[in-house]
Amino acid sequence: MEILHFRAAGVSVVIECPPDALPAILHWGPDLGPLDDAALACLSAGLRPRPDVSVDVPVRVPLVPEARTGWMGLPGLSGHHMGQNWSPAFTSVDYRRTGRTLTATARDEHARLGLTIVAELGDSGLLRARADLRNESGSPYALDALNLAFPVPGTPTDLFDQAGRWAKERIPQRRPLTTGVHLRENRRGRTGPDAATVLFAGTSDLGFRRGEAWGLHVGFSGNHRHYAERTSSGRTMLGGGELLLPGEVILAPGESYQGPWLYATYGRGLDAAAGRFHEHLRARPAHPSTPRPVMLNTWEAVYFDHDLDRLLELADRAARVGVERFVLDDGWFHGRRDARAGLGDWTVDATVWPDGLTPLVKRVRELGMQFGLWFEPEMINPDSDLARAHPGWIMQTGDRLPPPARDQQVLDLTNPEAYAYVRTRLLAVISEYDLDFIKWDHNRDLVDAGSTARGGRASVHAQTHAVYRLLDEIRAEHPRLEIESCSGGGGRVDLGILERTDRVWASDCIDPAERQQIMRWTGQLLPPELIGSHIGADRSHTTGRRHDLAFRAATAFFGHYGIEWDLTSLTDGELDDLASWVALHKRHRHLLHSGVVVRVDDAPESVQAHGVVAADASEAIYEIAMLERPSTWPPGQLRLPGLDPATVYSVRPLMPVTSHGSAPAWTSGDFALPGSALAASGIAVPPLFPDESVLVHVVATSRP
Repeated sequence: MEILHFRAAGVSVVIECPPDALPAILHWGPDLGPLDDAALACLSAGLRPRPDVSVDVPVRVPLVPEARTGWMGLPGLSGHHMGQNWSPAFTSVDYRRTGRTLTATARDEHARLGLTIVAELGDSGLLRARADLRNESGSPYALDALNLAFPVPGTPTDLFDQAGRWAKERIPQRRPLTTGVHLRENRRGRTGPDAATVLFAGTSDLGFRRGEAWGLHVGFSGNHRHYAERTSSGRTMLGGGELLLPGEVILAPGESYQGPWLYATYGRGLDAAAGRFHEHLRARPAHPSTPRPVMLNTWEAVYFDHDLDRLLELADRAARVGVERFVLDDGWFHGRRDARAGLGDWTVDATVWPDGLTPLVKRVRELGMQFGLWFEPEMINPDSDLARAHPGWIMQTGDRLPPPARDQQVLDLTNPEAYAYVRTRLLAVISEYDLDFIKWDHNRDLVDAGSTARGGRASVHAQTHAVYRLLDEIRAEHPRLEIESCSGGGGRVDLGILERTDRVWASDCIDPAERQQIMRWTGQLLPPELIGSHIGADRSHTTGRRHDLAFRAATAFFGHYGIEWDLTSLTDGELDDLASWVALHKRHRHLLHSGVVVRVDDAPESVQAHGVVAADASEAIYEIAMLERPSTWPPGQLRLPGLDPATVYSVRPLMPVTSHGSAPAWTSGDFALPGSALAASGIAVPPLFPDESVLVHVVATSRP
């Protein structure tokens, strides 16, 4: 039996590969160092469990757990041939290793099922795996579930994941890891604002810079599940996969099902675990390679009021403050005067735009800006020409339509005619205006998502893959085009959609007090350059709260910077202030969008802090935010993590600090300390009011 040892970036993965059974991970976690075959054999023997009271042989738990081994936890594969072959036994397995990638091709000769498992350890230390199932029999196979599971050692005591709702996404939650199953199911037909995002098992001391964390992310944009399971025998597993609806996948003879990639990250602290995702994404060939253009999106500036003269003035002012991409949001297409009509009729509304979008597009490009447009291609309003002509193109099952949401339904992209229509219309508009950018929205859940083209069968799986195919084909036709995944704000944030898009819209809420948390925890999966982060008006559209420009601009500073604000309402002085923030971001966006994300564990009461440190630790920018009134004053000391201990750094504010009391010495310039002192002792937090923040610029002045 071969035992493989993959190592990368401080992570080891040891996989046992018997010829008569599926591969099983023996170790996933900290680097074990170089191990020869004898050491690997000892490791395997030492980790093989003794027989317990269930069966008289050691119970193996492979990447796709099998009930037939005596495993009493959740099985990986669930399905049947009309009630037969419900407990498969894959006892014939071929293995192929290429670098740090293992491909296992297995067969159950009796059930006539084939299973392929691919597992690979990337350069960042991120482990990913997926499984494909083939029906090699002469009868249909009803697939209920195909999940993968990764073993976690006995040290974790806590579970950590995320929840949330519209306009308050990715809220962290923590609980004890106990015997049983912690199950997070996403049944919205798209990754929801309440998704787990990454499910972690961690040690009791887990924080951003301490403890140990094993995390799992399901990279799929439809229904999916994450779970953590601890059995009475002491085994702990993190697992997940696509969540299939009843009868959704029935494999005809010779057909295959390919499951999504599952991504597994290990780190000493949540920052290290997040960093593996960030490095993996940044290493992709399709990762955005140019500076992220500062953009203005028109939604909170004009809503549905599309008046050419007003939009031309908005474009002029956007260019004045340094905007590089101008995006026209909802309301440009036929019949779209409010949210109740028009979705599906993807032609420019001649009553509002008698000369098409050309006058606006021409002016935007004359001003040196790119031009982008909003679409919601997967949706349809019943009040649309498309719905009236093709009512059967609405996703539905039984004898009823799903309940409406936002006066809209879901367009059935599994229907070849509906798919061809949307593809043709989108490509026509993209080509006519040579679009640089699409904001691709998705504003409702998939309820009763059946397809009339498929006899009313559940079709979330097929719909999700149709969307993937549509995105892939549009990108192939227009490789320069960038696409944002927006889904009712911060839904559909996952690595499946990010194989095809260039950023996500983290939330419809751009109130900076809320965005402090949303940006902080979206960063557990995504690096800053992939997270749309905009400056809104002084009064928030979603919360009604008011904040100063400095807090709004500093909160948005680290992401893909943008503006969501009616600039025609600003005075010349306000435009100049905004322009200074845009210019500041442009001067530092290379660092912000390439450096290592750090978040501070032990901030003083009511203070939250985070930053980005250059890969070579030569420079860093931190934000210190006061979120509430603390019970003690002055606020106290804040440690600055992530710097090189032996390097001496100058510390100064990036923008002038408004201090309500005696300002700390570092705010006046001429202040330098080694990285070891900044990490251990830190700097004094300025006396800030709630909902104020300061940006701290740390630059190496003397290196060993």
